[in-house]
Amino acid sequence: MSTLADQPAHRRELFEARLERWRPDLGAALAPLFDDHEAVLDRLVDIAARAFVARPEELHALDLKRSLAPDWFQREQMVGYAAYADRFGETLAGVAERVPYLADLGVTYLHLMPLLTPRQPPNDGGYAVQDYDSVRPDLGTMDDLRHLTEVLREHDISLCLDLVLNHVAREHAWAERARQGDPRHRAYFHVYDDRSIPDEYERTLPEVFPDFAPGNFTWDDELDGWVWTTFNDYQWDVDWSNPDVLCEYAEIILDLANHGVEVLRLDAIAFIWKRMGTSCQNQPEVHALTQALRTVTRIAAPATLFKAEAIVGPQDLLAYLGQGEHHGKVSDLAYHNSLMVQIWSMLASRDAGLAAYSLQQLATPPSTTAWITYARCHDDIGWAIDDDSAAAVGVSGYAHRRFLSDFYAGEFPGSWARGLVFQENLLTHDRRISGSLASLAGLEAGDPFAVRRIHLAHALVMGFGGLPVIWMGDELGLLNDPDWQSVPEHAEDNRWAHRPAMPWPPPDDVHGVRASTRALVRARKRLPHLHASVAAEVMDPQDPGVLLVVRRHPLGPMLSAYNVTDTDRVLPYQALREVGLDPGQVVDRITGERPDGYTEAFHLPPYAVLWLTAGSDQVS
Repeated sequence: MSTLADQPAHRRELFEARLERWRPDLGAALAPLFDDHEAVLDRLVDIAARAFVARPEELHALDLKRSLAPDWFQREQMVGYAAYADRFGETLAGVAERVPYLADLGVTYLHLMPLLTPRQPPNDGGYAVQDYDSVRPDLGTMDDLRHLTEVLREHDISLCLDLVLNHVAREHAWAERARQGDPRHRAYFHVYDDRSIPDEYERTLPEVFPDFAPGNFTWDDELDGWVWTTFNDYQWDVDWSNPDVLCEYAEIILDLANHGVEVLRLDAIAFIWKRMGTSCQNQPEVHALTQALRTVTRIAAPATLFKAEAIVGPQDLLAYLGQGEHHGKVSDLAYHNSLMVQIWSMLASRDAGLAAYSLQQLATPPSTTAWITYARCHDDIGWAIDDDSAAAVGVSGYAHRRFLSDFYAGEFPGSWARGLVFQENLLTHDRRISGSLASLAGLEAGDPFAVRRIHLAHALVMGFGGLPVIWMGDELGLLNDPDWQSVPEHAEDNRWAHRPAMPWPPPDDVHGVRASTRALVRARKRLPHLHASVAAEVMDPQDPGVLLVVRRHPLGPMLSAYNVTDTDRVLPYQALREVGLDPGQVVDRITGERPDGYTEAFHLPPYAVLWLTAGSDQVS
């Protein structure tokens, strides 16, 4: 291959070996997508070769290191953190200066929210990208990004960045050329001369932002057509049935990888393929396209991971980690949205029955992948309660969703939560909720059990396996930002209430939230049972207020118990015996001590957490 002609022999051999290994997967992904799939394959191989040649020496070394430890991101030592760069460190250089804080917390994975150059506000919090080749000027430059990744690697922290796949800003160069009449770039988008086809699509399309962005198509005078705009009128959906779009994004991905980005969060991945008569989400071509992009990346920059931002129903979620022909060939990571929803559902209802049943319905992901587990993220909480799962435990899904919205908005009698209603749909009565973990858990309301709820929520995400991610400030118990509306472009979006600026220096740990979080991180890193390849098995509850999760590791089982109520409960010894643990020989790995108990049960105070494994030598 001429692109590699000037490379040393060992580099040429390495590229050819990778190509031989991955070319069949690339071809299999492209064949059902494009009639000229062989020509598209050749284009993608050339893109991979050019990126391979341009890849810095340090990153070639990282590729080797990762190839020798392909489970690096699945290990129990992995702990994530997510933040907005400007709210955490003002600039990329400022983030680099504060990396020691993250390292001290035990963080090994940092997700910085969208920082590639967006259009001027409004820009959907940065998800309306105007330029994939630069970062926001107020944050720094691409050189600053490269420097940040170098500093992070020195502290064994991997950087994750957002890559918006479904759409670009109306001001993006592709859209500008389309508006100027360039037919090649007009074909990058879904454009229609009249409403006949859009109206047919609209029959089955949901609305993502019904309050301020109703409908899925926007008329553009300069374009002289209706353009597909799933999210906002300034975000134009790109047409992934056009191979030029696939090749453009392959170049973007590999350029970011060569800047040292180790994980790419594939934003709005579920929406990228359109099919008449459907919701235009979770179409099979989505997974073929992901496999194509993932395979190209494996050839050129195999240290790079993909994370699917697929906030979809449980029945669709596993496909983003790979099922059937795509098993283990698409994203390495995916958000466990169902776990997050069930955490809040359990806390509000003080019942683990629905959560246990719902989590049991989710199939085990491929052993080479991992869930991203989290109690909060940058987004609102949508109550993804499956009607069939709810009915199976005698609950109305519709009524439970209404209850959760009312409870976390602080409107339900006795609620300790202080959330804000986001995007109420007056037709379906769907109401999502904004709010920080601490405010939703009762700390803002002064509830005496609030800190215990925060501890339990973090314990659930750190003890479920996968890669747990802490949202910025949750380790400090930060409350909703009372001044979230003071920034004009934020005034219509109350999600900014749970995106407060990080206080520097961090405040005193008055409530003990920071100490609690650190204790969980330390305990997690000592537990091989929490390696992501070990499946989490949710047991049938022996007490409706206690969630039980067992992980069967070659070293022996680990049983986790979570009292989701504000009353005392017990964990019967029989539950331990059923999973192969001797009640007389177990240790709680969070405290390092034997739990308090009775004759035939351990005591579970309100919101108590136990991570139990064998360990008689450490019983105090």
